[in-house]
Amino acid sequence: MTTFQLTILFVGATFLLYAYIAWRSKANSTKDFYVAGGGVSPLANAMATAADFMSVATMLSVPGLVAAIGYDAAPYLIGPAGGFFLLGILIAPYLRKFGKFTIPDFIGDRYYSNAARTIAVVCAIFVTVTYLAGQMRGVGVVFSRFLEVSINSGVIIGAGIVFLYAVWGGMKGITYTQVAQFCVLSFAFLVPIVFLSILLTNSALPWFSWGGTTAGENVFLLDKLDGLNEEFGFKAFTAQGKHTIDLFCISLTLMVGTAGMPHIIIRYFTVPKVRDARKSVAYTLLFIGIVFTATAPLSAFARTYMLEALNGVAYADVPSWFKTWEETKLLAFNDLNGDGIIQFVGGAANEIKIDFDVTFLAIPQIANLSNWVVALVAAGALAAALSTAAGLLLVISSAVSHDLVKKQIRPNISEKSELIIARICAAGAVLIGIYFGINPPSFIIETITLAFSIGASTFFPAIFLGIFFKKINREGAIAGMLVGLIFSLSYIIYYQFMGGKEHGYWMNISAQGIGVVGMILNFIVSITVSRFFPKTPDQIQDMVESIRYPKGAGQAINK
Repeated sequence: MTTFQLTILFVGATFLLYAYIAWRSKANSTKDFYVAGGGVSPLANAMATAADFMSVATMLSVPGLVAAIGYDAAPYLIGPAGGFFLLGILIAPYLRKFGKFTIPDFIGDRYYSNAARTIAVVCAIFVTVTYLAGQMRGVGVVFSRFLEVSINSGVIIGAGIVFLYAVWGGMKGITYTQVAQFCVLSFAFLVPIVFLSILLTNSALPWFSWGGTTAGENVFLLDKLDGLNEEFGFKAFTAQGKHTIDLFCISLTLMVGTAGMPHIIIRYFTVPKVRDARKSVAYTLLFIGIVFTATAPLSAFARTYMLEALNGVAYADVPSWFKTWEETKLLAFNDLNGDGIIQFVGGAANEIKIDFDVTFLAIPQIANLSNWVVALVAAGALAAALSTAAGLLLVISSAVSHDLVKKQIRPNISEKSELIIARICAAGAVLIGIYFGINPPSFIIETITLAFSIGASTFFPAIFLGIFFKKINREGAIAGMLVGLIFSLSYIIYYQFMGGKEHGYWMNISAQGIGVVGMILNFIVSITVSRFFPKTPDQIQDMVESIRYPKGAGQAINK
């Protein structure tokens, strides 16, 4: 069978599986829609969380970024792992015991203020829409290449598929669909890496082999890759190019941003008990660790193949995959010297333009792997994009329907009406996702990292202080979130959309790392402002005290 036929078969089969699961897990109540009834097992929740987090960025953009800039991409691998550690220790168990549906729900009740709740809704929408843009762009890239449609058409098709099972099943349907998607995406991610490892190092263990010697040569793979990069005018793969402060800030932003991501935190509201929340985080760390630790080897293998396969080849003799990717406009050849020979080099003489986001999709063909591997990669990439997009849609719909409509505008609304509004909001979120998927602010990983910056500067401080500092009052929390949001958003907008240049970075910190500064400002403002206003009411302090102690931890969500 051809690659196209196998892709249609694999993608079609997985989509039918997702639709069947969503149908069987249809949400019949708001509790089902928001938190899957609160009865998901820790293992299933961990697999769903891993699928939620291992988005299209993990499958497409991170490998491409690491392949392109090497050492400077280390924060994108280190930060998320630290984030889940923070989540398990400082956030998930306490929020699970609090027993609410959403992050704005916690913030509104903890800070006894609908204003705080509304600001949290606004922050949630900013974070999720930014994140959603990257996912929908990834869907478009995959559909464009493997189903032979335009990127814009791919975005629309993917959005329609997500809409069906997200709106149909809510969190209940999404959770069990994501369990299946985790199995698909992890298998699809690891299989080609193992094959590449065997081809390049004669070892089926890429986690170790990329530090060893290459097949048939007495040279270490990383030494060979450094030499190839330097030979063709690029920075050595293992050399540092970015400023150390920026690398540190991006790592920390991704860490605290992960611990403040609404679509990740909400997953720990779905397990029955606080102990289950802790178990779920531990399982999630194991699952994402297996995949994330394989990303660096994949990038090294891919970079080696690309440098050797593209340089010095006559354009007239390029393989079919090259021409296919050219049609998507994600790969382009510009014959600057008119000799018809491809030069993939650093500097002004470079004749190849490759979008970071296609590296993982293209490498199975570059390495001449079997057609079924290429098709499997397509199915896995779509599973990654769709799983995260579904979780994001739920955050947006629940923030509006539950935290705005139910909690503020129409407190007496019936459960049935609230469920209808939630589904309408999800439909609106799909339209927003389509727009930003077609008009993304940057390539996938940079777009998604902006969401982490906003999450780090708004949600993490508000949640952390709300759990561990009883005296933080509503005025302090509101001021802190506003300062964090306005500062980070202004910095991001200026440097991503208004032409700000790298040499103008404050203390060499990029837009991707500015979230840590916004977080610090949020902490300072929240603590300082709280001192000038009435203390937190005693009943709120008692509530905070109860969250931090084991008594009653086994109760399921009842609100």
